[in-house]
Amino acid sequence: MTKADIVDKIASATGLTKVETEVVVDGFIKTVIEALTEGKHIEIRGFGTFKVKKRKPRIARNPRTGEPVPLDEHYVPILKVSRELRERVDNNLKGSNIEIE
Repeated sequence: MTKADIVDKIASATGLTKVETEVVVDGFIKTVIEALTEGKHIEIRGFGTFKVKKRKPRIARNPRTGEPVPLDEHYVPILKVSRELRERVDNNLKGSNIEIE
């Protein structure tokens, strides 16, 4: 599903135009990005929590050559999915004929 698909679905459900809906979706995404770049976390009940996690420096390996590659300390955004969403996805997909890629 792409951002355009999400905009279409929200627009049809709310009666807003696609242009108005795209502005709202873009605003939401921009707000999440700004909060994460400031080190804040965002909790959306029933969906999950966006956080920034600090990764320690380490030595990795180039998969092609096997050569060691030093990685500096860095920060990565993560989404910890809520229990409700995790259970809903699991229950919906159990026994269904949906093929997961």
